[in-house]
Amino acid sequence: MLLYRMLNEDLIFRLVALLICSNSQTHLVLAKTDQKMAAVVETKPVVVEAKPNDSAAELLVFKLGSHTPTSITVETSNISSPPKSLFIVSPLEQGTYPVILFFPGTSLSNNGYSQLFQHISSHGFIVVSPQLYSLMPPCGNKEVDFAAQVTNWLPKGLKSNLPAANVEANLNKLVLAGHSRGGQTAFALSLGYATNPETPLDQFSALVAIDPVAGTNKCTELNPSILSYKTFDLTFPVTVIGTGLGGVAACMAPCAPEKANHEKFFKRSKAPDKAHFVTKDYGHMDVLDDCPSAFLSRVMSKCMCANGKGPREAMRRCVGGIVVAFLKDFFSGNLENGDFMKIVLDPSVAPAVLDCVQFVQE
Repeated sequence: MLLYRMLNEDLIFRLVALLICSNSQTHLVLAKTDQKMAAVVETKPVVVEAKPNDSAAELLVFKLGSHTPTSITVETSNISSPPKSLFIVSPLEQGTYPVILFFPGTSLSNNGYSQLFQHISSHGFIVVSPQLYSLMPPCGNKEVDFAAQVTNWLPKGLKSNLPAANVEANLNKLVLAGHSRGGQTAFALSLGYATNPETPLDQFSALVAIDPVAGTNKCTELNPSILSYKTFDLTFPVTVIGTGLGGVAACMAPCAPEKANHEKFFKRSKAPDKAHFVTKDYGHMDVLDDCPSAFLSRVMSKCMCANGKGPREAMRRCVGGIVVAFLKDFFSGNLENGDFMKIVLDPSVAPAVLDCVQFVQE
């Protein structure tokens, strides 16, 4: 019976892989900057080995925070419901929290990132992840328009879907985020790709892209292709986190080919502050749950891309910790002196090996 199920999962994977066009990869360079300067000062490439997991305990961002995260699924059941179903992870405790609008990767379920979201939310963030489509991503810019619909719904609809009346969303601190194709969607939304409807670009405070991948053919490209832009002119800080195995093919093409990977997004980003990290020993899907609950997400996360040999828990703690440090320090006005800069200057404090770190101030 087990063999029968394994064969069926492999067959489904192969069918899905033939239908889905998705990509990305990585690169390495450690560049330190003079924090007072406007231009980046690059050093020679440096590879820094991370310490064992227990050494990262000195930075609390890599551990669960003090808040109790709870998960909420919101369906599109009536006129006051969101335009797309949502997976929300929010602190239970009374307070006002920044909001992270997170877009999943190609054909992945939003609840497949639940363990990453719980880590981030435990440090005082509300994560809202819309399911923009059910199986295959739409062609053209429709996905970005769907993202804009959800964004425009937040001010009027999010509060009533939070876990308690005394839990408030601070939409003055609204962060765009996404993984894989969802990273492309986050960038596209910030660059004004959405036209039906439009959404104000000045409402976004920061952007985080986890192994973002640009479309490389008519199936997956935006119109115009996002990489046709030489620069992404942004008014807020950006952090891009890539993977070392994203460009390694598992069964077919790499999930994150070099021509469309995280490096391309980072290099084009023209932002007040921008950072780049690469998790050397992990793959494109390793940020997902150990065993995503949705069957398609589970098959894709285990079969479609090259995966790291280490535990995914270390990858999620690494990515979650970087996200938390970046946003907490930015919102507190302490980006140059807090935990985020400690990670930039000494990547060995992370629970996963960071092979490439850049921090650039324009």
